[in-house]
Amino acid sequence: MPIYEYRCENGHTFEVMQRMTDDPVNVCQTCEAPVQRVFHPVAVHFKGSGFYNTDYGTRKRKRELESSAKEGADKTEAKTAEKKTDKGKDAAGGGATKSD
Repeated sequence: MPIYEYRCENGHTFEVMQRMTDDPVNVCQTCEAPVQRVFHPVAVHFKGSGFYNTDYGTRKRKRELESSAKEGADKTEAKTAEKKTDKGKDAAGGGATKSD
């Protein structure tokens, strides 16, 4: 159940724990004057990666992402070509030989 804060015309503040479906309190618990519910802003904390840097990206940011993806693809292609070259050496007899 949420806790609601109320303030009367005379400056008294108090909290009441009540259901969301309950009717709001109308009179002060101290002086019986009319009251109003006090609203406070909610604290929001954005945590984790991906906030601000990737949200609402600019064209420059898009170019940076594309260039880094291209560099990553180039490195992957170089590694696969290197592996193929190594396999070719082993198959051609470039590996270790046994001598008696």
